[in-house]
Amino acid sequence: MSRVVRILIGLICLEAGVLLVFLPWSPYWENNFFLQRFPELVPFLLSPFLRGAVTGLGLLDVFLAGSIFIGRQNPNAVA
Repeated sequence: MSRVVRILIGLICLEAGVLLVFLPWSPYWENNFFLQRFPELVPFLLSPFLRGAVTGLGLLDVFLAGSIFIGRQNPNAVA
């Protein structure tokens, strides 16, 4: 993989990860289209367990970006 592509993918992963870490705890999470359109989803979407799961996915994405920036490659990957 070329260096430019690796940097772009790393930046996209980093941006998505940071967004997933902070978005569930922001006011935007509580005031969105789905909560207004589907009020039966309110207990599920505002659950701290779901927010924690989304934050965990964001942290995994940030670690993936860090791994991409460091340059580790999967030795089992087919080139």
